[in-house]
Amino acid sequence: MAKEILYKYNPETDNFERVYKTVGSRITLWAKIGGLSFFFGIIIFLLVFYCFDSPTEENLREENRELRTQYKILNRRIENSQKVLERLIERDDNFYRVMMQMEPMSQSQRLAGLEKETRYSGGVDKLNDAALVSELDRRMNLMEKQIFSQVQSYEQLRERMGKEREKMSHIPSIMPINPSSFSLASGYGYRRDPISGHSKYHEGIDIAASTGTPVISTGDGIVELAERKAGAGNCIEINHDYNYKSTYSHLSEILVAPGQVIKRGQIIGKVGSSGVSTGPHLHYEVRFKGEAQNPVNYFFKDLGPKEFAEMMQKADNAGHLMD
Repeated sequence: MAKEILYKYNPETDNFERVYKTVGSRITLWAKIGGLSFFFGIIIFLLVFYCFDSPTEENLREENRELRTQYKILNRRIENSQKVLERLIERDDNFYRVMMQMEPMSQSQRLAGLEKETRYSGGVDKLNDAALVSELDRRMNLMEKQIFSQVQSYEQLRERMGKEREKMSHIPSIMPINPSSFSLASGYGYRRDPISGHSKYHEGIDIAASTGTPVISTGDGIVELAERKAGAGNCIEINHDYNYKSTYSHLSEILVAPGQVIKRGQIIGKVGSSGVSTGPHLHYEVRFKGEAQNPVNYFFKDLGPKEFAEMMQKADNAGHLMD
């Protein structure tokens, strides 16, 4: 290949004169070429680095996505467990301890030094990985403290119940219908009246069951009333002493008489649709010192913590009054 020869026009001589490259010019030229090559190399490197993930980086990103998904699942499980625990605490303070005439546990006792803890309300999606792990760990610690305190509370209640065994047999504390036949139609509280269409306060629960299904006494006591009443149909009222009474309405048959001594679990009547009723069911009430109570809270001899939480959820959602 022939060597490149350069010429430059010289206006003084009006001729093209040969240009001979110096060492300095050659170095300058190569420096420019090297600089440009380096610059474009950096540009290409940055484009590849930021726009394309390596297999390792892609694997790390995928693992990070999976971890955050697991964090979200764990967070939901903690929230659900916390709701069950809060139900148990509420039941403990507002029923068990009231029933046994014991003072409710204070917040400082329940949280054991964590009473100033508050829930993070911003949502786990807004937390970075380190903060998310820290938040879940904090909530787990809080729940463990509450569980420990609740176990202690149950131990105190167990000791008190052991001393008051006679009283416990009288408190209405089982389901009035066999659990295998139990179907909650309407819960306690404000519900829509099927007859008038208006909202009214439901002072008991409605249990849907087939006509003739046995109805049992939920505690020891004496039959105070066993007759037909307007609206309630065939009705039984039992005085359990210790300020407790229970009522069973819309029966198809009454199998006891006023003044009769009754034991817990004894059959006292059969499910029906007498009185003002839209179908066969049992309307069941529990009263303490004359005040209506939520009967579901009194199923503690039939329901464990998990079954109780499920029953409370059903009771909250059950809104179909049958009387």
